[in-house]
Amino acid sequence: MSTMTEYWLISAPGDKTCQQTWETMNNVTSKQNNLCENFKFHIPDLKVGTLDQLVGLSDDLGKLDGYVEQTTRKIAAYLGDVLEDQRDKLYENLQANNNELALYITRFQWDLAKYPTKQSLRNIADIISKQVGQIDADLKTKSAAYNNLKGNLQNLEKKQTGSLLTRNLADLVKKEHFILDSEYLTTLLVIVPKANMGDWNAHYEKITDMIVPRSSQTITQDADYALCTVTLFKKVVDEFKLHARERKFVVREFVYNEEELAAGKNEITKLVTDKKKQFGPLVRWLKVNFSECFCAWVHVKALRVFVESVLRYGLPVNFQAILIHPNKKSTKRLRDVLQQLYSHLDGSAGSSGGNADNVDIPGLGFGQSEYYPYVYYKLNIDMVETKV
Repeated sequence: MSTMTEYWLISAPGDKTCQQTWETMNNVTSKQNNLCENFKFHIPDLKVGTLDQLVGLSDDLGKLDGYVEQTTRKIAAYLGDVLEDQRDKLYENLQANNNELALYITRFQWDLAKYPTKQSLRNIADIISKQVGQIDADLKTKSAAYNNLKGNLQNLEKKQTGSLLTRNLADLVKKEHFILDSEYLTTLLVIVPKANMGDWNAHYEKITDMIVPRSSQTITQDADYALCTVTLFKKVVDEFKLHARERKFVVREFVYNEEELAAGKNEITKLVTDKKKQFGPLVRWLKVNFSECFCAWVHVKALRVFVESVLRYGLPVNFQAILIHPNKKSTKRLRDVLQQLYSHLDGSAGSSGGNADNVDIPGLGFGQSEYYPYVYYKLNIDMVETKV
């Protein structure tokens, strides 16, 4: 993805009106200096509660933010795994409410049906926490079942390929290669290094007594080995194995049993069918729940902006939330312009609402590694490349 996937979600106190706050900020950053593109970020009137509740909630929302983002990224990463050779279609499958992620956040609308604003902030946070917790638990179950199926199939497929020393020989041999149902005779499968084929053909009849003359057939070869048969009396099998090994001929343990061979082939067919059957519903589930989690995550960001703005700028609630899409080359300059624009908040933020006498109240953002005079949160909507 070539465009910058980082967005800044900020808020500043309303001047005479919030519209004025928006215009001033948009003028200096976007219209005059072309440092970014700005979008009004609409947060509805939420129930404020008490200052103590807000302070406690501020910390919890920080943890919830991390958890929801991590779950969203986990779903995206797993969808990439499931798509396998169609992985290049991953980005188009990562949508929020049937929109591209950038479109969803730049036109953000609070989901009143899911998160009713008449509920307390704590209740809304709990709704999100439960919802995402359930999705996370379902993801663990679904991915374990699918990975198990995929793993079994890969193991069986691995046995269908690979060197003659290790691979499953069932699909290479035919009934006519074996002496079956004999009281005294048996047929062995021997892996012979290609370089030693001359030695095998010249000497296999003499490795022990009681070998049927001219009984060896070469069934198939790969890059390094040949698969040969030899028929001999059952009572010399152990002796044959020992002397064959001394000459670098490896006897593979193999019993020709048609029912078992058919069952083995059926198992692969069954697993392939099962995997195909589960693929569609699993991809759909991942897409739907990626969207659910992503939307929940943006709602958590909105809650954090609301709580932090009230803690910093005081009551009555009067702030403008703005989503900024910085131009890649201008982030440092944009920071400087915002700093100049809002540096006055540092002094007045403590006193304006009479809430905070500049004590280090959790939730006022002092604990954040990035502290600015305005409320600030980062959103990176690249859900694939960026690590949390």
